[in-house]
Amino acid sequence: MKVILQWRRDNHRVTTGNDVWIGHNAVIMAGVTLGHGAVVGAGAVVTHDVAPYEIVGGVPARHIGWRYGEDTIAALLRIQWWDWSHEELQERLRDFDDVASFCAKYDTGVR
Repeated sequence: MKVILQWRRDNHRVTTGNDVWIGHNAVIMAGVTLGHGAVVGAGAVVTHDVAPYEIVGGVPARHIGWRYGEDTIAALLRIQWWDWSHEELQERLRDFDDVASFCAKYDTGVR
C-alpha cells in the first residue's frame, strides 16, 4: 500500500487518530487531521480535516458518508477501545463482531 503524507513542514504535521483506514495511493496534505475511525478512499487527495468516523474520497477529497450513526460514533469515542491493553483486546476480540452490541456492552457514558 502506498500513501503519501505531506508531513515535512514542522508546523504543519499530519495527525492521524486511531482506527483509521487509508486507501492505496491516497495523499494526505500537511496540516490535516484524520479523526478516530476516519476512512480515506483510494487515490483521494485530502486537503482538509476529516471528522471522526467520516468517510471521504475523491480529488479533492469530499464527504461521502459516515461509518456509523451519530449515537454509535459518540459511544465509540467514549469507549476508546484503542487504549485497551493487549490482554483486554484479546479477551474481548469476539465482541468487535457486532458494533451495536459492542457499544451497548462497553459504553458507560451518558446516552
